[in-house]
Amino acid sequence: MKQFVVIGCGRFGQSVAIKLAELGSEVMVVDDNEEIIQNIADKVTYAVQADATDENAIKALGIRNFDVAIVTIGSDIQSSILVTLLVKELGVKHIVAKAQNPAHAKVLYKIGANRVVFPEKEMGVKIAKSLVSSNVLDLIDLAPEYSILEIKMNDEWVGKTLVEINMRRRYQISVIAIRRDDHVDINVEPDRVLLKDDVLIVIGNNGDLRKIEKN
Repeated sequence: MKQFVVIGCGRFGQSVAIKLAELGSEVMVVDDNEEIIQNIADKVTYAVQADATDENAIKALGIRNFDVAIVTIGSDIQSSILVTLLVKELGVKHIVAKAQNPAHAKVLYKIGANRVVFPEKEMGVKIAKSLVSSNVLDLIDLAPEYSILEIKMNDEWVGKTLVEINMRRRYQISVIAIRRDDHVDINVEPDRVLLKDDVLIVIGNNGDLRKIEKN
């Protein structure tokens, strides 16, 4: 089981920490706001009120024992940089940090962050893409050229099997799962008959995915 420490519990930090805990991970959150810590304490493994910019306080928490540190301090750029540096120096192998702007991100990478995220920007892009394509329910960008999409059924596919539709040959994409009645089945049988309310989870090149979005 991976161990995560989330430092900074604004809305983004809290959502990440709670979701990681729901997925069965061991999660410790650190924030200097007592009220925030009290509110999240029953949703994660450990909740600690502490000043993350205090090197002695961070050391006392045993941060070095965690697999991943997620630094979600966004509004105070100086604190974000300092905490990321402290966590790196303490030996955490993988660090994810939230950035306010490209310059902030550049500094975070320079001092050791393995991944930098722009939650508001990324969510904005995600929402924009879903609005442009009415049949796209959700998407995950895997790389600049590849994504995973959740796609609603169109009338042409209803009552047919994946073999009959032949997604790979016709659209150059692969169906990796089917969501039906809130259950996701990753053992996709090619002869399964598709129903009107099914959702296809597909992976492919963004150019090919854009073609299917228009159908």
